[in-house]
Amino acid sequence: MTPERSANFQRLLKPRNIAFVGGRDALIAVREARRRGFDGQMWAVNPKRADLDGVPCVPSIADLPQVPDAVYLAIPADGIVAALSELAAIGVGGVVCFSAGFKETGDAAAEQALIEAAGDMALIGPNCYGLINYIDNVALWSFEHGGWSPGYGAAIITQSGMFSSDITMSARSLPLAYMVSAGNQAVLGLEDFLDVFADDASVRAIGLHIEGLQDIQAFERAALKAIERGIAVVALKTGSSAIGAALTVSHTGSLSGSDELYEALFARSGVISVTSPAQFIETLKYLCVVKAPKAPSVTGFTCSGGGATMLADHAEKIGLSFPKVSAEGHARLQDLLPDIATVSNPLDYTTPIWGQAEHTYPVFAKTMETVGAEAAVLVQDYPAEGLDASKVYYQNDAGAFARAAKEHGIPASICATLPENLDKATRRHLISLGVAPMQGIHEALNAMRDAAIWSNRRQRILADWPAGLLPSEAAETLSMLTEDAGKAWLSARGVRVPNGRTVAAVDADDAATKIGYPVALKMMSLDLAHKTEAGAVALGINDKEALGIALTRMTRSVAQHDVNALSDSFLIEAMSPLPLAELIVTLRSDPQFGPALVLGSGGILTELVGDAVTLLLPATPADIAEALGSLRVARLLNGFRGRVVADLEEIATALHQLCDAYLEERAKVAEIEINPMFVYADHIVAVDALVHMVAS
Repeated sequence: MTPERSANFQRLLKPRNIAFVGGRDALIAVREARRRGFDGQMWAVNPKRADLDGVPCVPSIADLPQVPDAVYLAIPADGIVAALSELAAIGVGGVVCFSAGFKETGDAAAEQALIEAAGDMALIGPNCYGLINYIDNVALWSFEHGGWSPGYGAAIITQSGMFSSDITMSARSLPLAYMVSAGNQAVLGLEDFLDVFADDASVRAIGLHIEGLQDIQAFERAALKAIERGIAVVALKTGSSAIGAALTVSHTGSLSGSDELYEALFARSGVISVTSPAQFIETLKYLCVVKAPKAPSVTGFTCSGGGATMLADHAEKIGLSFPKVSAEGHARLQDLLPDIATVSNPLDYTTPIWGQAEHTYPVFAKTMETVGAEAAVLVQDYPAEGLDASKVYYQNDAGAFARAAKEHGIPASICATLPENLDKATRRHLISLGVAPMQGIHEALNAMRDAAIWSNRRQRILADWPAGLLPSEAAETLSMLTEDAGKAWLSARGVRVPNGRTVAAVDADDAATKIGYPVALKMMSLDLAHKTEAGAVALGINDKEALGIALTRMTRSVAQHDVNALSDSFLIEAMSPLPLAELIVTLRSDPQFGPALVLGSGGILTELVGDAVTLLLPATPADIAEALGSLRVARLLNGFRGRVVADLEEIATALHQLCDAYLEERAKVAEIEINPMFVYADHIVAVDALVHMVAS
């Protein structure tokens, strides 16, 4: 945002007065502003009506008595550009443009005219629900809305108007600070809202529903700003499926990029990525009510053996630990618990002491002390409406649990096994105690795990601030190098390749003899990008006779596959020893995200297991080592079944050098694919390589 637009956004966010321009839709917005509690001046513009729900109408924008800070604009699309030009000319702060009929319908020219007409005004939309400020009780909103704020909460920005409305109506007591339905993002994008809300003291977490981003570099800068401020960002990215991506284009006119690249962006910039609306809300709620745990370790309590098992089972699947009770704590807890209880973590403290705070508080406090975990959770499903006789016992244990957690300085949550078993009054009461009211065991544990990962990632980012993402240099036209030329390029830049020579068939035995049998044989042709499918590769050739047979078979096979690919140029290479593991390593530049590194299980496993991870560049050796460690194939590098343990730092450093070489020359080199890359204990070898240059 420009400084002028930034100042205007604050006028839009916290207006002293609002003008509503339009008819029926503007009337609804007037009602929602009143219902939200807006107590500033309101005006209406409509040449055919005397008033909008009691707000007197003037016939035109020029007739407004003052220049409004904010305008809600809901008129036919063909009048929007003229209206915006008039509003900008008189100095309006910002506009919520509810009207549709622009980029989302394919009319890019109309949207460009809208952008130009808006000038320095802060404009949300078009094709959006609008803006709700829960802190200052301001609404420029198109439909009935709900939502609640205790004076702080989440700032949520969505590209779907209906989803934003659904969030305000959810029965989950998510504390809210702001809600923005961004629509087409013609003037203000998700990146802008993220940047602004990262500076707002009332915002404890930021939630993003993303169909597509317009400026990847700006998003990274804003996300890192939030990291610096200590505000967690939670993203729900939709549009990863083929049908989902198509719907995204038709819905808001934005392009849905590769899911893997978005996940790489989120990991790099410390954004928590979730996959469901319920998880989105529960994670934000957890982060708004309590601080993120320092580590993914938990002390758990239930009054049911079944609940304890549910906690333990899901925690094990997601990498959340329940540390064991110490020997000293075990003995002390046995004295505090009924005889039927078994000391463990998670702990079923059993019904004989249930609801008796004088007995449950010491159990909670001592367990937290002896376990030393970084978070605590108590499972409680409250009675249904009308069955309130026992509710006081739940509240007694909740209060004792909250007290113990506060004294030990750890974030606490009370979780209902079934989401609906936590009523509104209880949710609000728990929040007042500083306890996160979580709905669903899986959602609660996932939120705790992700919050702990965010906390650790934040520390790492602050200690080693990432270099900014590079702009894309994706080429439209590529020129492939033959494998020998590609390997020569790699070798010149410090990447190990097998010892080899390129010769004609008549000189093949002489080359193989000098290299030393056994050898590999590959036909070199610009028409053979995938040599294995054409039969253009032969491995483990042990002597001259076998080499001759391989040459004959290869020539016949390639001719049958594609006669135009035939060549009398052959690469003879020394056979590489068996590696600890095989990787696929790809470097390329995405048109939206810029340069990226893809690491995965290589060789025949590449397509079979789909084990891959993507990093946006530039990345550090530590980033690459962490990515390697996340792969399933990494087990082969960690001493699997008595094998040698690979030095992941050394391997990551070698891969980092390859990335640097690519980045230095990416204006000329479009893409590098090495498959397989053989991984040994302390080095890597590019056994097969495909290099594409930018066509001149």
